[in-house]
Parts: sequence; C-alpha cells; structure tokens
Amino acid sequence: MNVQNLIDFETDIAESFNRGEIHYPVHLDNGNEEPLIQIFKNIGEDDWVIGSWRMHYKALLKGVPPEELKAAIFRGESMALNFPEYNVYGSAIVGGSIPIALGIAKGISGSGNSVWCFLGDMTAHCGIFKESREYAENFNLPINWIIEDNGVSVCTDTRESWGMGNKKYRLSHNVTYEYKSKYPHAGAGVRVQF
Repeated sequence: MNVQNLIDFETDIAESFNRGEIHYPVHLDNGNEEPLIQIFKNIGEDDWVIGSWRMHYKALLKGVPPEELKAAIFRGESMALNFPEYNVYGSAIVGGSIPIALGIAKGISGSGNSVWCFLGDMTAHCGIFKESREYAENFNLPINWIIEDNGVSVCTDTRESWGMGNKKYRLSHNVTYEYKSKYPHAGAGVRVQF
C-alpha cells in the first residue's frame, strides 16, 4: 500500500459520501499518508492497531483488503471499524480505545508482539490517556502511543484550548506527527450530515 493507493481509496469514499451513497458519518484521512507509512514499517503482522474514529488508512496499512473496508464503511462502521482477524480495533468514543489498547497490551505482554495506539492531539489531554500511559510505563507493557496532531478537536484549536502556545507533544519512546487534512472533521466537504 503506497501513498497514492491510500489517497485513491479515500477519494473514492469521499466521492461516494458526497453523492449520498453512504448514509452514515465518515471521518476521512488526508495529509498523513507518509507518516503512517513510516510508522507501519515497524508494525508486525501479529501486532495490534488500535485507534479512534479515523481508521481507514490504518486498516488498509494493517492489511485489511480495500473491498472489505469499503463494505464496512457502506454498512455505517466508518467510525468504529473492527477487524479482529487483522488485529484492528477502532472506537468513536473519545479516549474509548485507550483502555482497550492497555488491556490488550497487558494480555499480550511477553509474547513479543506490541500494541500501537493512535490518538488525536486533544485526546492526549484526557485523563484516561495520562493514567493509561503511566500504567503502561510502570508495568513495562508493549504499547506504543502515537499522537496524530492536526491542531484541532473537531473545530476547536487544541493549543489555544490548553494554553500551549507553540509547544509540541513529546513522549519518550513514542511517536507524534503533525499534519493538515483537506477534509473537515466529518464528511467530505460537500454534503452535511449532522
């Protein structure tokens, strides 16, 4: 799966949504193709990928066949994609996937496999993340936290909300990357759904 494959898949979903063929909310990836491809070079076949409501690229990079992913999106599962046979789990609840990732990490500890938990920059300020990160560090659990920093939570400026100024997220032994998407928080920019 390369950058163009990812963009083409998401463009197809956006166009289908804007034509009214998808009757459910979608949250589209864009602008983060390169960082994700680099991260996924380190993710093993038996590792777990856990995230929130924006999981299309992650599912594709973990090996979910495009036609299987597209069928799930058309069934209304875009915001909570789950493919247990590929070790992929997503939740639309802010911070909801974090304790699940922690539990999986505890369960697979010692197996040689890891959990890769993706979260947004605003979610990185939630208590559940801070507590889970500390627990994982204290028990040396096989979990990697990836903060995907697009600077906003829906339409709210994250740094302004938290008085961060130009501070960057810094996590030891983990990953943070910044990106900007051409898509709004929900939908594809033409059809408003909610």
